[in-house]
Amino acid sequence: MKYVDGFVAAVPVANKELYRKHAAEAAPLFREFGATRVVECWGDDVPDGKITDFRGAVKAEEGEVVVFSWIEYPSKEARDAANARIMSDPRMKEMGDQMPFDGKRMIFGGFAPILDV
Repeated sequence: MKYVDGFVAAVPVANKELYRKHAAEAAPLFREFGATRVVECWGDDVPDGKITDFRGAVKAEEGEVVVFSWIEYPSKEARDAANARIMSDPRMKEMGDQMPFDGKRMIFGGFAPILDV
């Protein structure tokens, strides 16, 4: 069964093209490490919630947009192996040093699909 890494982050509106470029440069590396699909989405209709919401989850500030991204792998084992490679790959470290957003406010996790129609 597939496995999915999900990410939500706040990106300054002014950094949209930098973020898109950053994601476009990282995607081939994730594919090289075993990902079967990489999807990056720029917030377009992200409402404020009454109790909680995406903006609150990443502590988005004025002038920031929430991005929602996911990376699909063939299995959790493939994802775990990819993450080990990601952490040791100098290309990924260099990209990490130049992120166009505050990585400390990014939330992420691994998910086992329970429905895929």
